[in-house]
Amino acid sequence: QWPWGWRESAWRPNRSSLIIVRQLIIVILRRRDRSSAADDMLAMTAEERRKQQEEEAALHSSSLRVPRRPPWTAKMSPEELDVNERQTFLAWRRSLARLEENEKLVITPFEKNLDIWRQLWRVLERSDLLVMVVDARDPFFYRCPDLEAYAREIDEHKRTLLLVNKADLLPITVRQRWANYFRLHGTLFVFWSAKAASAVLESKRLKIPWEESASGQESASSSEDTKIYSRNELLSRLQAEAEAIVARRNLSGKRSLDDAHFVGDGKENTAAKHVVVGFVGYPNVGKSSTINALVGEKRTGVTSTPGKTKHFQTLIISDDLMLCDCPGLVFPSFSSSRYEMIASGVLPIDRMTEHREAVQVVANHVPRQTLERVYNISLPKPKPYELLQRPVLASELLRTYCSSRGYVSSGGLPDETRAARQILKDYIDGKLPHFEMPPDLTEDGLDENLQGAMTCSGSVGGNESDYSDPIDPTMSRVDIGGLGETNLGSILSELESFDTSIGPSAAEAVVAARRKASAKNHKHHKKPQRKKDRSWRVGNDDGDGMPARVLRKSSVNL
Repeated sequence: QWPWGWRESAWRPNRSSLIIVRQLIIVILRRRDRSSAADDMLAMTAEERRKQQEEEAALHSSSLRVPRRPPWTAKMSPEELDVNERQTFLAWRRSLARLEENEKLVITPFEKNLDIWRQLWRVLERSDLLVMVVDARDPFFYRCPDLEAYAREIDEHKRTLLLVNKADLLPITVRQRWANYFRLHGTLFVFWSAKAASAVLESKRLKIPWEESASGQESASSSEDTKIYSRNELLSRLQAEAEAIVARRNLSGKRSLDDAHFVGDGKENTAAKHVVVGFVGYPNVGKSSTINALVGEKRTGVTSTPGKTKHFQTLIISDDLMLCDCPGLVFPSFSSSRYEMIASGVLPIDRMTEHREAVQVVANHVPRQTLERVYNISLPKPKPYELLQRPVLASELLRTYCSSRGYVSSGGLPDETRAARQILKDYIDGKLPHFEMPPDLTEDGLDENLQGAMTCSGSVGGNESDYSDPIDPTMSRVDIGGLGETNLGSILSELESFDTSIGPSAAEAVVAARRKASAKNHKHHKKPQRKKDRSWRVGNDDGDGMPARVLRKSSVNL
């Protein structure tokens, strides 16, 4: 008999209940392992966590791949091809799910729709030259090296060209640095501005942020690598590169997969006469705008919301050139977070739920002086116990912006959501200038012009406050909870530099202000109260010290 009065035969576990108990035990053990791993992550400093994530990402970089299309032939039925593609795609999703279980890795959101990946497969097979459109302000964020490797797997003669869009938002010196980097690594690249090309077609003139400072430099250094291509120049370059690829393929005696697919009943497809240039890249990076600028009219939908293009489409430019536009895809990556993707325009801004984290990305890339100059606001200065060159906090930027613009919610609080959307749109459109430098470039090799551009735009090297005192770049934030080591020497030197930055004249001004305040306090002091006159009281000098008592006779009315 059991302790609660049941007999042993009252309950007998069956096979399904044992399976449920086993799954519960597995879930509990996994949660315990994850909690212990999370505790270990919290025990490390931010620098240690970053290094650990980089090492882990480098270890699993080969597993983070673009899904491949399974081998197929023209004789396969549509049903058989669909089953093979779904099975291959499901295996790819499972491999990424195993990577997501690793607590040391952070995989960004990626495209999970098989139909969108099918559009990419079709564009890769049809294209002779693959054009990857990237943002000039951060080309590595929008570049997918595995996609270039996949294109070479399809055809060894196929090449990838980086179309560095929005190049008008970069100074000429920064463009030169990126050109040297691409040339050193053997990368095909072209600087381009779809917005500027569209403005030329519409007979409009755009105001370039660096036009005043770099007009003389750009005319002096009119290099072929750093110049921004026009519409006709870009079309000629694309057609020349594609024709060179086709010529090398014909010399080798091989046929592209797309040409082999279109051969049927002994007749060649007329589309084989065109060289095909395919455009791929992240959403909202400028693919459709580039297509419209090259065609000369609006042929594809353009909007600031990512994901406008749903299906690939081909556009014939001439008898020898055909363009192919692919829908934007978000490739899986280790190198960025969800908030960075929102700030970069890859994910829709209107769907964000945590606006402060996304605005903090903007504050980390744009210096304090630029924010104050563009928005005509005055941001709070760092506290005496904080780093002098710390970036602006998202809460400070949002509250100051709401106060200057009058953004108030229904409850009377600052409407930070509305302010965050406007700041992020300005960051994406280029109103807030910023850019990144090549990874192998150090600040020691920067010239004076580039350093000035970085000060104005807010590039690598962090933000600068209104104070000009140098600080130790290795100084880390003080860990009050004991999670990290406190650099006491750096803190003392920081406080000392803060004290010495005041100067003798400023110190005298502080003393004078204190004296003035004290004089003002003496001037407006309270008047002393007068002592009450108690001379009317009856004295009792010869008495025993007890209070005297006066007896008065009242008149009697008769």
